[in-house]
Amino acid sequence: MNQEKQTTGDAGQLAEDAQALMAATADVAGEKVAAARKRLAAALESAKAIASNVRDKAVAGAKAADQTVRENPYQAIAIGVGVGVLVGYLLGRRCSRNCD
Repeated sequence: MNQEKQTTGDAGQLAEDAQALMAATADVAGEKVAAARKRLAAALESAKAIASNVRDKAVAGAKAADQTVRENPYQAIAIGVGVGVLVGYLLGRRCSRNCD
């Protein structure tokens, strides 16, 4: 989750920087600058739409997982324990090979 916050913060900072660049070049004349500003504005809108879509899918996935766990708590516990045992076994084997 911390990585998600970092990525969201980075994306937000990038959007702010891009908007600041667009504002700073607002008075600059020229066909190339105008075209670059249009492409940047389109890219920002596309990025916002993609970020919103990803966020919506993540929320929907979290709600579905929560609902599944609530409907099947014992199976969820068993799966969690099983995954923990498997990870512990694999890490134990790795350590026994590398620690000697």
